[in-house]
Amino acid sequence: MRWKLSWRADPRALPLADAHYNRQKVGSPQFVPPGRCLVLLTPCERAYWVTSWPIAEYVKHAWAGAWVCSAFRNEGAGLSSELITEAVQATLWKWHAAPEPHGFVTFVDGTKVKHKRDPGRCFKKAGWTLLKERTKEEGLFVYQLKPCDMPPPAAPIDAQGTLFV
Repeated sequence: MRWKLSWRADPRALPLADAHYNRQKVGSPQFVPPGRCLVLLTPCERAYWVTSWPIAEYVKHAWAGAWVCSAFRNEGAGLSSELITEAVQATLWKWHAAPEPHGFVTFVDGTKVKHKRDPGRCFKKAGWTLLKERTKEEGLFVYQLKPCDMPPPAAPIDAQGTLFV
């Protein structure tokens, strides 16, 4: 495991958040959408991850109820596909069971990432499936990891165990 627990306004993660293409307001101390979240940062502070779990009734996309990777940026903390898998494991550690039937989704804007053969290729290498559907409003690529395809849970570095499950 290469992730440590962080929080929605961690100043150590702010430079990574500000460099992410989906950043709403650069420099704002909070960089996570409202609602339930898990924020992870590598000890070297060269990668961060945000899992959001929005309340289904307030979601406009077709995967309401799913966990959402709302931000992932890696600037040299290791292989992105491995970091993604470990972030999924940490999310399962926090919330125990993935939401059915959608599991985990992420949205990739192919016009704003470095030009690659496949936008979001690191998610594909981590076992996520590129769906044929795109988001209606922005036309973003959608990657999904179903609950049956998820790795086992694993605690982030220095995380405390839960007393009750």
